[in-house]
Amino acid sequence: MAKRLILCNCSGSQSIEPKVFEGRENLRCSRVHSELCGRELDIAAKEISSGEAIIACQQEAQKFRELAEELSVAPPEFVDIRDRAGWTESPEPGPKMAALVAEAQVAQPPVKTFDISSEGQCLIFGRSDVAIAAAERLSDALAVTLLLDPGEELPLDRRFETLRGRLKTVTGAFGQFDVALDAVELLNPAGRGGFATTAPRDAAKTRCDIILDLSGNAPLFPAPEKRDGYLRADPGSQKAVADAVFEAAQLIGTFEKTLFLTLEQHLCAHSRAGQTGCSNCLDICPTGAILPAGDHVDIDPLVCAGCGACSSLCPSGAIKYDAPPVATVNTRVRTLAETFLKAGGENPVLLVHDDSHGAEMIALSARFGRGLPGNVLPLSVGALTGFGHAEMLAALASGFCAVHILAAPRTERDPIRREIALAQAMGGATRLFLLDVDTPDAMSDALYDAETTPQQVEPVLLMGDRRQVARMAAKSLLGPQDAPVPLPENAPYGAVLVYTDACTLCLSCVSLCPSGALVDNPDKPELRFQEDACLQCGLCANICPEKAISLQPRFDPSDDVMKLQTLNEEEPFCCIECGAPFGVKSTVEKIVEKLAGKHSMFADSDTGRLIQMCDDCRVKAQYHSTDNPFASADRPKVRTTDDYFSKRRDH
Repeated sequence: MAKRLILCNCSGSQSIEPKVFEGRENLRCSRVHSELCGRELDIAAKEISSGEAIIACQQEAQKFRELAEELSVAPPEFVDIRDRAGWTESPEPGPKMAALVAEAQVAQPPVKTFDISSEGQCLIFGRSDVAIAAAERLSDALAVTLLLDPGEELPLDRRFETLRGRLKTVTGAFGQFDVALDAVELLNPAGRGGFATTAPRDAAKTRCDIILDLSGNAPLFPAPEKRDGYLRADPGSQKAVADAVFEAAQLIGTFEKTLFLTLEQHLCAHSRAGQTGCSNCLDICPTGAILPAGDHVDIDPLVCAGCGACSSLCPSGAIKYDAPPVATVNTRVRTLAETFLKAGGENPVLLVHDDSHGAEMIALSARFGRGLPGNVLPLSVGALTGFGHAEMLAALASGFCAVHILAAPRTERDPIRREIALAQAMGGATRLFLLDVDTPDAMSDALYDAETTPQQVEPVLLMGDRRQVARMAAKSLLGPQDAPVPLPENAPYGAVLVYTDACTLCLSCVSLCPSGALVDNPDKPELRFQEDACLQCGLCANICPEKAISLQPRFDPSDDVMKLQTLNEEEPFCCIECGAPFGVKSTVEKIVEKLAGKHSMFADSDTGRLIQMCDDCRVKAQYHSTDNPFASADRPKVRTTDDYFSKRRDH
């Protein structure tokens, strides 16, 4: 059934032309209303009752949801074409509105979640006066344990547990914090006067669901604002403490935690045979949710905050962002560009922002400032750092002339800058920008003042995983060019260089290459390489006993990267007995030169010849030699009944 787009010009404050929405499949438009949230609310009720309404207003979404609940129907869908398009200094916002409506209709896969249970067990520690007051306020809502420093005066309030000690280590996340304590003194409430305590004891352990840190010291975890269940406030700020206490009181019950990432361990290039290769995800994870686990890494979903940086930097695609998947984001980007250009728009620019800070910046700029330029199309994503070089290149290859990423106050800038530099080297040139501004007006001014160079690339349909999408997009952007372009250090694309004078073709690199970029030739000593498959993880260089391998970050747009290239080859040595080729000729000759007739084990000529034999002939020669290592002792004589009778004396 076709969806029906319900339009409203918000009391005439924006200009809407319904014709720009015509021609789209499964979409019909209403007439342009003026005040759907007020005097025309009955019209909105009628449209919502149909069950197929898309209301072009995000500001009053809550009112319309409540109206749907009163009508006992499913809530309608919403799309914002006012703050993001209608309220602007630019003329003719129609093509942009059409693009935003089309993008809103892209199907979103369901988000995967799991449940976290909290029984309200809360550990509070910090400055005694502030911590005691917080414990008193929370004791009616949570099961509070107050931890004071050794020597601190104990409160007489028994609505919560009190102990003295020192925090040693804290691990885990919301619902599963594991706490280790030293110098623990348990309270003894018996007797008159102040409470006594037990003698201090070390190595105490406990578990809690929530931690309220009022110490004012360094946080217990990296990126503390991203650690669920860990609340930290400045003890000198009454408002900050009150906010933390209020938030802690809500953390009891069952909560849904989003599964942001998927991990395919067999694709991970972290380690092989005890040698470390790729560590991009380990180095970039702000919360410490990723840890080594043998040849691969493991992700703790309780600790993961969903920033997405690991997925954008993973060279093999072992880690994928899944809330939503990258393919969905690319589909939204392509839909924005195609619809905007088809509706008559020119020189589209993509503004990537987060769901909270960026959306608020755009709304404030639209209401009180210049709004967004008519050719700047906003794209809201859950994780800014998850929008990596592949997505940037895909946006340019889809028809966008430039991509701006609007940073939020808590956004990690380093991974975004790293991905921008990589995408620029792969064809993005000067079309990719990190927009790091503080105010809505500064954001609008930067976008209006930015020079937009028309894109000369025909939009291409991008398919496959992130590496395939990035390669196809970069090849389109670079144009008819076959020469490799250099890439920044640690780029996930490049070549393997082999110093043939040092390489002995031991092929240890082949056995450990996680992506199969390095392969051997079963017919002769040969090391071959397929550049398209190389992850530049560095395992081959780390494992090479001769240190004969180095990496060259580069992007080769030619089709030669799909072919096997020979990096090193030599003649095989032929067995002196049967003539079968085996081993590497130069290596066998070098061993003979060093050992035959010189080493005690190969002193005589017959033993020295073993080095020049294949496996089969070597075994045969040793078997027939005088000192046959396979020979066993003579078999014992079989004993018979006569042997036993011969020893008896009764016959």
